[in-house]
This record gives sequence, structure tokens and C-alpha cells, in this order.
Amino acid sequence: MKIEGLLERRLTAILAANVVGYSRLMGTDEAGTLAALKRHRREFLEPKIADHKGRVVKLAGDGMLVEFSSVVNAVACAAEIQRGMLARNEGLPRTQRIDLRIGIHLGDVIVEDGDIFGEGVNVAARLEGLADPAGIAVSASVRDHVGSRLNLGFVDKGEYSLKNIAPSVRVYTVSLGDASVRKQAEPSGVTPDPGYELSIAVLPFTNMSQDPEQEYFSDGITEDIITDLSKISRLHVVARNTVFTYKGKAVKIKQVAHELGVRFILEGSVRKVGERVRITGQLIDAQTGGHLWADRYDRDLTDIFAIQDEITHAIVDQLKIKLLPEEKKAIESDPTTSVEAYTYYLRGRQFSHSWTRAYMLLARRMFLKAVELDPNYARAYAGIADCECAIRDWHEKDFPLSSILEMSARALALDPNLAEAHASRGLALHQDGQSEEAGREFRQALALDPSLYEANFHYGRYLFMQGRFDEAVQFFKRAAEIRPDDYLSPIHLMSSYRSLGVESERQRWAKIGIERAEHALERHPENSGPAHRGALALAHLGETERAKEWAARALAIDPDDVVAQYNTACVYSLVGEGERALDLLEAVVPQSSSYHLLWFKQDSDLDAIRDHSRFRALLDAIADCQC
Repeated sequence: MKIEGLLERRLTAILAANVVGYSRLMGTDEAGTLAALKRHRREFLEPKIADHKGRVVKLAGDGMLVEFSSVVNAVACAAEIQRGMLARNEGLPRTQRIDLRIGIHLGDVIVEDGDIFGEGVNVAARLEGLADPAGIAVSASVRDHVGSRLNLGFVDKGEYSLKNIAPSVRVYTVSLGDASVRKQAEPSGVTPDPGYELSIAVLPFTNMSQDPEQEYFSDGITEDIITDLSKISRLHVVARNTVFTYKGKAVKIKQVAHELGVRFILEGSVRKVGERVRITGQLIDAQTGGHLWADRYDRDLTDIFAIQDEITHAIVDQLKIKLLPEEKKAIESDPTTSVEAYTYYLRGRQFSHSWTRAYMLLARRMFLKAVELDPNYARAYAGIADCECAIRDWHEKDFPLSSILEMSARALALDPNLAEAHASRGLALHQDGQSEEAGREFRQALALDPSLYEANFHYGRYLFMQGRFDEAVQFFKRAAEIRPDDYLSPIHLMSSYRSLGVESERQRWAKIGIERAEHALERHPENSGPAHRGALALAHLGETERAKEWAARALAIDPDDVVAQYNTACVYSLVGEGERALDLLEAVVPQSSSYHLLWFKQDSDLDAIRDHSRFRALLDAIADCQC
């Protein structure tokens, strides 16, 4: 029962499940993996949950959260799921198997709009990360309640300190009484799967420089090593977005390897001082805990590419991988020969993530300096095109599309397989009204690099502007996963789900959006972007006064920002102050780019005022201008 003014709480059994090696499966066959996962859910998982009187609270791309009123039902359901998934996977190659990890906890939760929150949910999620592939991990409270009621055994794994959970939790794994399941759940067995044997995660290298502003450099080194290793067909490499969730955290190597489903971990550090750089690296076999290789490089900064190549080759040698000729060539082919150009490029990438006109102009200056230093630097040309396209959101006439298309063409001429160049060309073509050609370029970029943030984010916007919201959400979700600091995609997901009428997802992404916007604003209080986008999230959550405060802050930071003005108009529309919204729109729409107006026509945040005569007059004026 919900008492007015109090949060609704209840004691419940929470089951958290996740797909093992989801990034690897998606990287191998994205369409096939999604289709298989949907089929398993529809044909097996959801019926099994219903049989045990469970309720699916939420679905993520690679996991689910389920609530049971009975902890016995929760454990019985988990056991049947793991046995059933083993049978469904029988005979399939590893690349097509869908294995699950499951964690179960009995604890207190907060209930709101059908969703559940609180420490009980967090513990279940942490337990899932400790489960073996095809296995189940439970807390002591679950083990004590189940006792001998089910034909299952419990193996005491000891006390664990779980992230952000106090005190420590005693963890048990469930023995299913089935030798074949136990064998699959123990990758450290005598005959490990070959795919597991050649799998690695590169943890973000630690920035050991005195200047925290050098973070972009250590991140760039990490990303480039991941990129090089990903060129080796026999080696499974965990994606950048997954490993960067561990950035800045104290980790236990065995636990991280277990969570990521890999055998080997590479970790290291970077110290850049003036024209010198020190890079350390160590390769660890998580199965044994042994160090296979470690080295320290004290070199001139000009040796940075040689160091990256040496680290990659050291890993290849230690894992006894025979490179194909084209793989060896790809690894040793550096995107630029100029370390100074490379440094400017990395700095530009960092600035471009802030997504305001001032930061985009700064990023563009970095990319321009990079191509001045190396006229054959394809990635930098793509970066210039991206920035110039983005700046057109604020001032359409600053950069003509003809020059942007020429810039992306130069990038493609230098590297026809550069995903960034295809994505920037797609964005320019879309702004030029060449919708079909733009779609082809975005899809080509995604085919070349499914984990490229720009390709996912801009293709999501492309689909949104066509009213294809159900398709757009898939790419916005992917973008939000790729960059954990991305507050833009959650805001777009929030609006997309409002258009689709899915209230629970709209609320969920609004909460994620405001959380990320708060972090971004703490780091860069001079940036209006997170302020006006955070205001939108607060408006969607019904926090009217805070939403208006955040919108006012955005306009105080940059009163001439037309995107901030537009989003503030959306805030006023959402909180029921339609006349104020229309006042702003009448000022901002005449200044908006034609590309931004495509968004304006589909934006459900403005639905409350869409039938107003002043709004219809704006649409008529737009139509007259476009004739």
C-alpha cells in the first residue's frame, strides 16, 4: 500500500541477468545476436518467468531485471533458465551461443511507477557480475531462505566487498546438480574454450602526469591500443565503451576478467612531461593471476607510435598469435607520422564531446592544426567536417555545406575505410537534404565500426527527424553505452520514448540524463550544454522549479545560444507555460538552421503548444521560407 507522502517500499527477491560477452557477440554478428536474444526472451525466458510468478521490471539490451514475491520461486526459475539455455545452446558454435549470468538477492526496494530502485537492486546487479557464465550467484539472505526446499546445492564463495555497497556480502553460487552445466560454468577447466583463451580487455591507462588536463592523452593511448588489437581476427577484444566503465576505479583483476568474460587483462600508465613520455604496461593471465609480460618505456614523445606498436606485438607474441600479412600491415600502419598532429587531434576529440558552439570551434582549431602539421591525416579532416556540421546547428551560414562535403571527401580519399569520414559525410549530406545518400553513408560507417559514437548518435538523429522513433532509440542507446559521459543521447531517448508513449523508459532515461548532465556541469560550469539539456530531463521528471532554474542558468551562461533558447522553450512547453515557450520560439526559429527545423517538426516536447495559433503561424512561416 502506498501512503501519501511516503515512498513505497517492499521486501522482494530481485533477479538480475546479463548476457556473457555481449560486446563480443554484437561485434561478431549484431543482427544475429539481437534476433537470437529476442527469440530466447519471447520463446523461453519470459514464459519461464511467468510460470514462476515473476515480473519483468525492465529490459536492457543485454540484460533484464525481474522481481519475485517468493525467493524460492526466484531461485527455482533461475535454475530452470540456466538448464534450459544450456539445452538451447547445444550444438551451436561459441559465436552463436547466448549464455547468461544471474544474480539474486532478497532485499528492500523502493517502488515507483512500476520500477524498483535501491540497495536491493544494486546488490543483485553486483552478484550477477560475480556469477560464472551459465551460473547463478546469490546472497546469504537468499541461501538462508531457500535452505533445502529445492534440489540445489550452495557453494560458499566467502565475503565480498561490493562496489558502493556496505557492509560486505557473503556470496554463494548455486550448484545445479548437472555436470554439464557445472563444466560450462567453469571456464578454468582442463579444456577451456578457444574463444576464451584468446580474449583480452585493455583497461584505461592511468594518467600519471601532474596535469589532470593530460587525461585526453592517456585515454587516446588506450583507445589506439584497443583499435590495433581489434584488427587481429583471432583475438576477441572488449570494446572501449565497456572497459572505460572501470576508469578511475580500483579493480581486482580476476573479478574484472570474470565480469568481462576474458582471460587476459592489459593495464598500464602514461606520464607525459614536456617532450618525454613514460608508458608502463603489464599483461596478466587472470586465470592464474600471473604476469606474462611487463615493460616500461622511457622515450621521446616522437616515439609514441613505436611504443604502441611494441606493446601490441608483445601481446601478440605472448599469446602466440600468428598474424596474417594484412593484419600485420594494418597494425603497423599509423594514422599519422606526426606526434604533434596526433596530440592536437586527441585534444580536438576531447573538446568536440562537449557539444556547444564554443567548444566545437575550439575542437575545429585543434583539428585544423593537426592537418597543418600532417596534410595526410584523414581522421583530422573528418573531425573538421564533424565540427563544421555541428556548428551549423547554431549558425547555418558559418560553414557552407559544399566545403564540408569537400573536407569529408578528402578524408575518404586518404582512407576509404575510415568510419569517421563516412559518418561526417552522412551528416553533411543529411543537412544538404540528400536523405537517401546520407542514410547509406551512416550505415557504411556503422558497418566499418559499430562502436563509433558519431555514427550511432548522428544516425539516431537522422531517424528521429524522419519520425522513425522505434529505430532511433536503438542507436541512441548504443551511443549512450559507448560514451558513459554522453548526456545528449539520454535526452534524445527521453524524447523518443515520449513520442512512442513508453512512459517507463522515458522516465528511466530522464533520470540517466540529469545524472550525466550534473556530472558534466560539475566538470565544466562554463558550458551551457548540460544545463539546458539537464533542464529538459528535469521537466520530463515533473521537477518544474528545478527545470526552470537549470534553464535560467543555461541562458545566464550563454544568452545568445539559440540551441539553449530552443531547449528552454521546450522546458516551458513541458511545464505548462505555453506563452513563454512561444515567445522564445518566435525569437529563435527565424535564427535556426534548416537542419534544426527538421527536429523542431518532430519534437514531442512541443506537443502541448502544437495546436496554438502562434505555433501554426511559425510552421507556416517555415514552409514559406523553404518554398
